[in-house]
Amino acid sequence: MTRIAFLACETTLPGNTDRRRGDAYEHDLMMAALEPAFAERGLELVVIDWEAPLEAFDDITLAMLGTAWNYQDKPPEFLARLEALEDGGVKVCNPPEIVRWNMTKTYLRGLAEAGAATIPTLWRSDVTRDTLAEAFEHFDTEKLVVKRQVGAGALDQILVSRGALPDRDWNFGHRAMIQPYLPSIASKGELSFIFIDGELSHALRKRAAEGDYRIQSLYGGVEEDYSPSENEVAAARNVLDAIPFAPPLYSRIDMLVDDDGAALVMEAELIEPYLYPEQGPQVGEHLATAVEKRIG
Repeated sequence: MTRIAFLACETTLPGNTDRRRGDAYEHDLMMAALEPAFAERGLELVVIDWEAPLEAFDDITLAMLGTAWNYQDKPPEFLARLEALEDGGVKVCNPPEIVRWNMTKTYLRGLAEAGAATIPTLWRSDVTRDTLAEAFEHFDTEKLVVKRQVGAGALDQILVSRGALPDRDWNFGHRAMIQPYLPSIASKGELSFIFIDGELSHALRKRAAEGDYRIQSLYGGVEEDYSPSENEVAAARNVLDAIPFAPPLYSRIDMLVDDDGAALVMEAELIEPYLYPEQGPQVGEHLATAVEKRIG
């Protein structure tokens, strides 16, 4: 059988019970969805830690980035490993050039310049109390969200209120993006559109837990089936079309519909997004077909 690697990391690998992340069950759900569909096509899906010795990839034809959910802590090493795999003849999906572009969230500026509707953002090398005060005036808002420019899963993300600024000596400690908090994230949730080889596989809505605004399962967020409108699908496709690469093997476009009904892109996830097979049970079939086509 042709062997396909599904890259994981030390905190998502099965059997690593003591160190597994709270959302590592999503890795298990992805494998349960993909393995049977791949096997039907003579493709053996093999879970490998992306930091394993290169010899572990000797008989691998294609590597999917899977649940390499610690990449943001060591981006140079991650990129170097993907490039080494490519140099060794392994097809990498999504490839290093896409990962490099998508790794820093400043890619959102490029999407905006290409016509995608985005959330207004200030980009800063770090954030201090004074930076926040300036941002509140700039956006004329009562709440701000501060995120890492290189990050995933809401890591280190904070919500700040105008009347509750941090101490004078506080600083965020990372290259940052500052956005006005949009209440529709709590009232309407976030929409995710899963594309495989440029074609929509499925969509879903993610809602935050009561009293929170983060929609990730680590913080109590939940997902539900969602049938998007034609306008919402068109908005997501417009984001996909604005990406300066041929359609990736997989992409997840996360969007927020604001109070005026405009669909704004929050993220174009092209590295290691969870693809929500529970809301799209056909995603295994779609990915297996796309992989089979890519390896000939």
